[in-house]
Amino acid sequence: MQAQISFDYYKPHFVIDKPIRLIELFAGIGAQSKALENLGVKFEHYRICEFDKYAVKSYNAIHGTEFVQSDITGLKASDLGIVDTNQYCYILTYSFPCQDLSIEGKQAGMKKGSKTRSGLLWEVERLLNECTVLPQVLLMENVTQVHNKKNSPDFNKWIESLEDLGYSNYYADLNAKDYGVPQNRNRTFMISILGNYFYEFPLPFKLEKRLKDVLESDVDEKYYISTKISHFVTEPFRIKKKYTTVNADIASSLKARDYASWNGNYISNGNRIRKLTPKECFRLMTFDDTDFEKCKAAGISDSQLYKQAGNSIVVDVLVKIFAQLFEKKIKELEGD
Repeated sequence: MQAQISFDYYKPHFVIDKPIRLIELFAGIGAQSKALENLGVKFEHYRICEFDKYAVKSYNAIHGTEFVQSDITGLKASDLGIVDTNQYCYILTYSFPCQDLSIEGKQAGMKKGSKTRSGLLWEVERLLNECTVLPQVLLMENVTQVHNKKNSPDFNKWIESLEDLGYSNYYADLNAKDYGVPQNRNRTFMISILGNYFYEFPLPFKLEKRLKDVLESDVDEKYYISTKISHFVTEPFRIKKKYTTVNADIASSLKARDYASWNGNYISNGNRIRKLTPKECFRLMTFDDTDFEKCKAAGISDSQLYKQAGNSIVVDVLVKIFAQLFEKKIKELEGD
């Protein structure tokens, strides 16, 4: 069999050496922003687009911004405000809706023209095609079903459209538990860099944190469930999929509906069983109680916080991804 050789390694690394203007499409609560903040990188909250008014309220409470609700279908390229790319590096993120891709949903797909929620991906294509000046870096995150057998034709068409615009594209499936978060959350990330550049995803490392490290010690009684439900969720056939003990190494992935329904993520506390609280869910996603308190002070409900945290990107994974794009971090990784 003939050996296959990749020449990508001979491409130059892309290094961000200009002030960053961050544009977040499908922004949610701004996990991409939080990753840059955690990395200690100075950047401008330049533009966001988010349809959910509560998500926008959460975003503003967390990041101290004053953005308003907007619909990507009504967005124009001029609204992105991409100018002076010789002075600024524009990072555009687009974690488009996963509901029609996820195995938990109807799997309606993301075919162009399908008018599904996941099909909103192609609004990003429209915006990029309208741009006279393109952002230098694109970041996508979604469920791994984005490139499964059913959706791979559309995913490949998306990559081809980016290649036609001049982007070099690299994607990988990364699990949060391999990047410092005690949660089993596997997601697909794709970095697209304008020009002929090489990008290498961060290597996984040993998990030091455990689920018990992020749980609250003092929990309100309202989070404990009845004896009847306790018996049901601890039956053997339920334990495998739905039951998580307080001493578990890694939590199961959180779902937005788990807050409203009892058959979700549970932990044991002695002989009592309770649901993960919204604050614990938020910590599993961001490891930042301060942001939670900011949202509470802004009058955002527990259930809304849970929903937005559960649907956001794993921040610690994003930190590692962004780090690869900065010169000082690249030098550290190369041992200079």
